[in-house]
Amino acid sequence: MAKFLFVYRRGSNLANNMTPEEMQQHMQKWQKWIGKGLEEGWILDVGDALTQEGRVVNAKKVVMDGPFVESKEIVGGFSIVQAKTIDAAAELAKGCPALLTGGSVEVRCLAGFAAKK
Repeated sequence: MAKFLFVYRRGSNLANNMTPEEMQQHMQKWQKWIGKGLEEGWILDVGDALTQEGRVVNAKKVVMDGPFVESKEIVGGFSIVQAKTIDAAAELAKGCPALLTGGSVEVRCLAGFAAKK
């Protein structure tokens, strides 16, 4: 099995316009989807959501506030999953609740350079 990174990108500002009840229902969909992935064994690390605060360090080692991207490109979080192929991982990503609010899931194969524990 190969390991993949799911990068969750926020969609439209639909999530920002949800009522508290709608947001709670949406979060329950996330919990259900992640719970299913853990139970079935394809989610290895649920990862985390990301705040909007960040810094960018460039090649000259200058630290700047950022990243500043269009709201449709904001990375909202990540997870590590496993699947036989990248196509199989993409199929798993099709169930992600981010897609329900116009978001996307970027599926990237991990190179395996990290030290094994």
